[in-house]
Amino acid sequence: MVASPFGGGEIPSAHSMTSPINSQELYARYLELQQYVGWTDEDAHRVQSVAAALEPQLPALVNDFYDEIDRHPKARAVITGGQEQIQRLKGTLLQWLRELLHGPYDAAYVARRWRVGWRHVEIGLDQVYTAVALSRLRRGLLQVHECMSGANPYEFAATRRSLNTLIDLDLAIIEDAYQTEFNSREQRAQRLAAIGQVAGGIAHELRNPLNVVKTSAYFLLNAKSPAPAKVAEHLERIERHISRADGVITALSSFAKMPVPNLRPFSVRQCVEEALESNPVSNRVKVVIDCDVSLPSALADINQIRIVFGNLIRNASDAMPDGGQLDIQGKLDGDKVAVIFSDRGVGISPEDLNRIMEPLYSTKARGLGLGLAIVRAVLDKNKGTLHAVSALGQGSAFTVKLTAAIA
Repeated sequence: MVASPFGGGEIPSAHSMTSPINSQELYARYLELQQYVGWTDEDAHRVQSVAAALEPQLPALVNDFYDEIDRHPKARAVITGGQEQIQRLKGTLLQWLRELLHGPYDAAYVARRWRVGWRHVEIGLDQVYTAVALSRLRRGLLQVHECMSGANPYEFAATRRSLNTLIDLDLAIIEDAYQTEFNSREQRAQRLAAIGQVAGGIAHELRNPLNVVKTSAYFLLNAKSPAPAKVAEHLERIERHISRADGVITALSSFAKMPVPNLRPFSVRQCVEEALESNPVSNRVKVVIDCDVSLPSALADINQIRIVFGNLIRNASDAMPDGGQLDIQGKLDGDKVAVIFSDRGVGISPEDLNRIMEPLYSTKARGLGLGLAIVRAVLDKNKGTLHAVSALGQGSAFTVKLTAAIA
């Protein structure tokens, strides 16, 4: 373990650090960057030729560096070990500057630079402080170099360019490490958040049938001398909703695995009614179903489509908090069965309408942003489509189109 030269904390050694790329890949990238900026062995020789003259001034540069950190609370905040840690950091920075001047600029050198950026993510140091830290060190080195006398003007300017290029390369590899680790952490955090939201979505899909089972079980446990027909009715409800919950789990599990759906003809009206039973709307919402008896069956996976209809019914009900009417119309549209869910609710803005089917995007204050994304994904698998139109203050209409099971 070594200390980070630009902030607090310890940097893991190369063999102990979990890194998205190995040292050889790092070095190959560094060589590519060298080629890009035109760094040559001659540049390395120029820097190394003035190293002995610059080195006596390095302790002063290090002291100036940490004196300046003391004047900036946000940078100083990551140094939590007091003066003992600062002295250790000063020694690390001094060694870092000596390596900068002497080299060799090999794979081990690059790995040590890369770990600086990696560690800054660990300790929570804003990357901007690394950039200005190197700027301050660059300024100090160049000022010391300016005081050197007797140098050929051409060689003096060339050495100055080589020093600048070398520091730029160090900064590039440090920033690359910082961005790589920062992005990796962001992606892990997003995946964990998505897992939690998906879990919440599954719980929402299961809650309604479980509530039905609970109420029927309560009736059977507490009713005094219920009629046999009533007992049979509640037992049938329990069985039906347990099957429905199992269907939700199976459908969502299958959705996650992306298998081919079980495409079978089914009655659209029946599926709508089952979705309504599992997803009851507010008492203030009136539901009008218009599915002609001549409407052909749809060809899709009924368990998955029931989830689609349930999501659209819940969304329509939520869009009418003060009540209204939900019209569900089924009609034949060429070789498709179109099912239109029209509400008279608050409507959706044009900006939101373009994004409402994106995963994790929601217009609801407490929404998960998964419902319409699942709807669209399920319909894609079932060779169906979803189209939405809306006007603020007037309502929305979502049209599901499924293949008609026409002989």
